[in-house]
Amino acid sequence: MAQYGSAYSGLPPQLIAAVIGGEDASGDPNAVSSAGAIGPMQLMPGTAKDLGVDPRNPVQNVIGGARYLRQMLAQFGGNLALALWAYNQGPGAVQAAGGNFAKMPAVTRAYIQGIYQRLGVA
Repeated sequence: MAQYGSAYSGLPPQLIAAVIGGEDASGDPNAVSSAGAIGPMQLMPGTAKDLGVDPRNPVQNVIGGARYLRQMLAQFGGNLALALWAYNQGPGAVQAAGGNFAKMPAVTRAYIQGIYQRLGVA
């Protein structure tokens, strides 16, 4: 499915696949988190609406998630760690912390490390 996201976002399919693995290791395209995030890339309903995708449609979910990640990369100057932090917690959390990695929650740090491991850069 990562190829769909790559085609619509220009991001490498390996990155999209790593985020999918970090978001929902079960691979269940119908997964819903306790926070209400949906699908392979765990889009929040409001984010999916803003992106114009149906989060319950696995292909649209991946396309939307990849576009959102691309937006976070653009917002945070191409810094992948900051973009992943924003993808995981929302850009407001990164901004509130001033982008200071020391203020990043441990759960988000583990999330990012997992993605880097999937990419083979950890």
